[in-house]
Amino acid sequence: MPLETPSWWYGKHGSLAKVTLAKVMPALLSPVAALYGRNAAARLARDPEYRSRLPVICVGNFTSGGGGKTPTAIALAGLLKALGRTPAFLTRGYGGSLKETIQVAGHDASEVGDEALLLAETAPTFMSADRPAGAKAIEQTDADVIVMDDGFQNPGLAKDLSLIVVDAGSGLGNGKVIPAGPLRAPLEVQIPHADALLIIGEGKKGDALIKRFEAAGKPALRAKIAPNCDPRWLTVLPTIGFAGIARPSKFFATLKSNGARLVASHGFGDHHRFTEKEARRLLDEAEAKKAMLVTTEKDWARLTEDADDEEESAVAELKKRSRPFPIVIAFDDEEAVKALLAETLENASSKLAG
Repeated sequence: MPLETPSWWYGKHGSLAKVTLAKVMPALLSPVAALYGRNAAARLARDPEYRSRLPVICVGNFTSGGGGKTPTAIALAGLLKALGRTPAFLTRGYGGSLKETIQVAGHDASEVGDEALLLAETAPTFMSADRPAGAKAIEQTDADVIVMDDGFQNPGLAKDLSLIVVDAGSGLGNGKVIPAGPLRAPLEVQIPHADALLIIGEGKKGDALIKRFEAAGKPALRAKIAPNCDPRWLTVLPTIGFAGIARPSKFFATLKSNGARLVASHGFGDHHRFTEKEARRLLDEAEAKKAMLVTTEKDWARLTEDADDEEESAVAELKKRSRPFPIVIAFDDEEAVKALLAETLENASSKLAG
């Protein structure tokens, strides 16, 4: 079951009690974090189980939780198409109930997860916890390049490019390994396996990483989150924002920066499944405040419509009465990203020929 990201991972202290918690918890959890880190490092050091005949571009991150991987993967697919390539996505399908390797088509979020549904709107998308099996399935299609959403730490599939996504406003949090902090493995172990860095948004918490990548001769790129629509509709009515993502505050800030008059905001745990009670509460609040309900594309995808039910559920009503705010990743230097992709594809072809 998805859990809410601990606020003290990212230094959101506030009260004295929370400041104390942020100091005490990492120390208490350090023995477990050390064990987790050793296991993660050993996994990263393993040789890949399979090298696809297709180039593999992995969009990953150093930390647990969201950082913009899915919209970045979608943006890269767009650039690959501009380069004349035919990409397909490979995703684990986090939060989905199906375990076999499948192409996402006609499924709902309960089966394949919200991210897979968003990816499938852009290019053929295959879901597989077994990355080699997923790559082999894509090899049987017309695709000529694989874009993998997440899986940087997974040794199953060889990557031709590992692009690490980091949020400029939150960075790497307290810099400690799970569960003492958000890092999936010690940073010094992860960086050698990364090929390029993408810092998304405003803030300075990615600056130190940029310096480390540049010192290692690796590209450090920047991007912004931009609305994928005319955002003026956000100004029409007061807005109630709700989101079940890793950092809901980031979404609420995006709404405000695009003109929304937020009268309430409700954050839930990452990949949260909304209950009838929660949906009814949101609907009643919107009615009382004469406000519109706005959420993320991922959250909206997770809301079920219950088309077969004789009486519409509150969750289905919430889907009808809320509106997703679509966003895209806008690269500061799109030509540099294109050049990186073109170089990766050329190098992959050379490896295959050799």
